[in-house]
Amino acid sequence: MRGKITRGSGNVFQDLGFDNPEEYQAKAELALHIIKIIEDRTLTQKEAAIVIGATQPDISKLKSGQLKGFTLDRLFSFLLRLNRNIQIRVTKARGKSGKLETVAA
Repeated sequence: MRGKITRGSGNVFQDLGFDNPEEYQAKAELALHIIKIIEDRTLTQKEAAIVIGATQPDISKLKSGQLKGFTLDRLFSFLLRLNRNIQIRVTKARGKSGKLETVAA
């Protein structure tokens, strides 16, 4: 017997029924950028923590996807300390509600 295949929305947090799935998705994407930069610079967790103004356990949590306690503001501050620019653009939404998305350049 074959199972039914359902196409995902592109946001696993939405598919799983999370409240504010766009925020969860944005946090996950920002955390991935932070970890990639840290790895590209071959920083240890301790060195990375010093650079971004966090603790080594914070870096460990980011790497393992444990994003509870990390606000978008805090993740933005980490990226700024890693010498990254952040652009925020507000546009009129199509449909009934807006969405939050990240775009890497």
